[in-house]
Amino acid sequence: MMHRNRIILISFNVIDIHMLRCNIIAGTRSLEMQGMRSKERRRNSIAPKGELASRTLAMPADCNPRGDIFGGWIMALMDSAGKMSATPHAGGRVVTVSVSNITFLEPVHVGDTVCCYTEVKRTGRTSITLDVEVWVLRQGQGERIRVTEAEFTFVAVGDDGRPREIHGSIGPAVAKRAGQPRASR
Repeated sequence: MMHRNRIILISFNVIDIHMLRCNIIAGTRSLEMQGMRSKERRRNSIAPKGELASRTLAMPADCNPRGDIFGGWIMALMDSAGKMSATPHAGGRVVTVSVSNITFLEPVHVGDTVCCYTEVKRTGRTSITLDVEVWVLRQGQGERIRVTEAEFTFVAVGDDGRPREIHGSIGPAVAKRAGQPRASR
């Protein structure tokens, strides 16, 4: 009986040492990952931010042999959605000048419904910056899944193609944030 108790005690000590090591390792990993927590929270978001700007169906012509949609196709959708949102906010024609922080979080598959959401992040004298998120419905059903996010900056241009100041017309998202009524066009 004494021998059996001794084995149990040794087993508990081994388990305690193992758990302590795991906690130390987990603590170290936790410190390493603290900078990534805000990204994780954004990735795990359950609702898109901003307004729905476009929706389309992922087709076989836009995929690789495994059925994953090309990132360039997704980026083109995001650029188009951003342009459609930035144009009314800028009160006219806009052109893309930069794309920042693009992150592909999940693959998009043939048959997924692809939705682009945009939100005005800031407006400058001649430019407007939008956060653009892409969410999908797998095979057009189920829960929405965020698959891509990026920041797009557009510049308002005149008929001559040169930058122009953004005047008068501000969109609903900017007006809402600023607490102003929407300007008439």
